[in-house]
Amino acid sequence: MGIGKKTVLGLQHLFAMFGATVLVPVITGLSVSATLLFAGIGTLIFHLCTRFKVPAFLGSSFAFLGGYAVISEMGMAKGLTLAQSLPYACIGVFCAGAMYFILAGLFRLFGTGKVMRFFPPVVTGPIIIAIGLCLSGTAIQSCSQNWWIALVAIVIIVVCNIWGKRMIKIVPILLGVLGSYAVAACFGMVDWSGVKEAAWVGLPFRMENTVFSVFKSPDWGLILAAIIAILPISLATMVEHIGDICAISSTTGINYLENPGLNKTLLGDGLATSIASLFGAPANTTYGENTGVLNITKVYDPSVIRIAAYFAIVLSFCPKFSAVIAAMPAPTIGGVSLILYGMISAVGVRNVVENKVDFTESRNMIIAAVILVLAIGIKYGAGDAISIGFTSLSGLAVAALVGIILNAVLPGNTYEFGKNKRGDVAVNLIGDHTQEIEMQK
Repeated sequence: MGIGKKTVLGLQHLFAMFGATVLVPVITGLSVSATLLFAGIGTLIFHLCTRFKVPAFLGSSFAFLGGYAVISEMGMAKGLTLAQSLPYACIGVFCAGAMYFILAGLFRLFGTGKVMRFFPPVVTGPIIIAIGLCLSGTAIQSCSQNWWIALVAIVIIVVCNIWGKRMIKIVPILLGVLGSYAVAACFGMVDWSGVKEAAWVGLPFRMENTVFSVFKSPDWGLILAAIIAILPISLATMVEHIGDICAISSTTGINYLENPGLNKTLLGDGLATSIASLFGAPANTTYGENTGVLNITKVYDPSVIRIAAYFAIVLSFCPKFSAVIAAMPAPTIGGVSLILYGMISAVGVRNVVENKVDFTESRNMIIAAVILVLAIGIKYGAGDAISIGFTSLSGLAVAALVGIILNAVLPGNTYEFGKNKRGDVAVNLIGDHTQEIEMQK
């Protein structure tokens, strides 16, 4: 494709990730501009670590919201402001990012096959399904503010994707966003006050909001509490990372678990998270929204993702643009998210089906059932997360950890990564149909 088409596709990926990425700093109090800057930088770091092979975009992780809230409350109880407390939470996130290096080292040391015995499709499939279902509530809440505006986005996406020709067919998300946004603006549903007040140029972050400001007069007790509270969350996000890479592999038909390898994808994700946290931005994670875009457009060129990252970096220096995106009506975001989150769960279903996971076996049924019920039950029945000691874990985090443990202790784990090339990530991973025919012969 030419640079013009790639640029449009990059903008589409930017719009797909923007709503959720910006929502994290809005909830936590972190800088929106810094979030956008380090989403772009983190994505480029990830691509560098993975030899520019994996079409993944890194955006703000929702898994750490509980950790930010706990440490912010502890800091304010000690007389600190929210702005002063958040850098302490970022120290915990920095250490959580460093945990990725350890798991990456295990993959490097023992090989993908041995480590992946703990992450078979009966674990990763339900986790991918749960990721989409846990996010679905946010999409419905946004849509419910005005279903007609949300339906405009949904209809445009479906029509363009099914009946569109050429470029129209591969930019349905972008067209859905623009069309729904325009309709909402025509009916006076967009608040432009923030856009008018925003400056055209500005720095994405201030040094007093970074981790470095803490060490001018550190509270070592709060630093230790932040590490204890937030570090365990990384165990769940690393499992989510593996699920995301499986989902991207399923979507593209290329085995990224082997090449460039999970050790490199984990390294890139962890490094991006640690660097972002130092400068007061949220933890990064591979973004399901952009995987949904890949699934819809069938364009898997990693350079398109990097164009989106360049846009994110440049636009982080433009508060005016951030304000335009922030003014996007919630129903527009909801309509787009409804499609994208559904795509994530559908990839999880495909993962289980194509792997021919045998649910007549009790161990497989139990593992999948526990993962789904814990993830969704805690999300919608316990206020998103449950407190365990000093930390607060999301339903997805608890489900992932319990699923891994059950798979390890229950008898009958016969999964061998690499034995079934088609099943490892739910698609044919040979990449060359001639080789596939030869294998079948």
